[in-house]
Amino acid sequence: MSDVTAVYPGSFDPPTLGHLDLITRGCRLFDRLIVGVLRNTEKTPLFSVEERLQMLGEICRGLPQVEIREFDGLLVDFAARVGARAVLRGIRAISDYEYEFQMAWMNRRLAPELETVFMMPAEAYSYLSSRLVKEVFQLGRPVIGLVPPLVEARLHAQRQAR
Repeated sequence: MSDVTAVYPGSFDPPTLGHLDLITRGCRLFDRLIVGVLRNTEKTPLFSVEERLQMLGEICRGLPQVEIREFDGLLVDFAARVGARAVLRGIRAISDYEYEFQMAWMNRRLAPELETVFMMPAEAYSYLSSRLVKEVFQLGRPVIGLVPPLVEARLHAQRQAR
């Protein structure tokens, strides 16, 4: 059987322990896992794409089959460019499933050869999202155990820079 490449797309703003959980577990399923950081010009991110790429690169340093890349445009086009045969997506709740189901069907219509693999996060991260981490941090509460220590340090550094 040939090597299977998958793409794990997202904004990763900021990267959380839930993201790292899926990346680590995705490495057990796929020979090569490309973490695709979406450049979305419609949103105002907390961290630049370059900062998110750098953080993810450091966080995933011990995972040799992981590559960190940025992309914009359609996920199916990015997947084709990197030779991916699968898309890895995390599902935390039914509300995630409804959105992800629509996206998976559209991706299948656009690229029938691209499979979507849904993975539940570890129970400890079943409620965790980047949006919640940002809100909790911006309201002055600690995010220990929600993000890798490197990301927590970057959050504090960014707060001090303001």
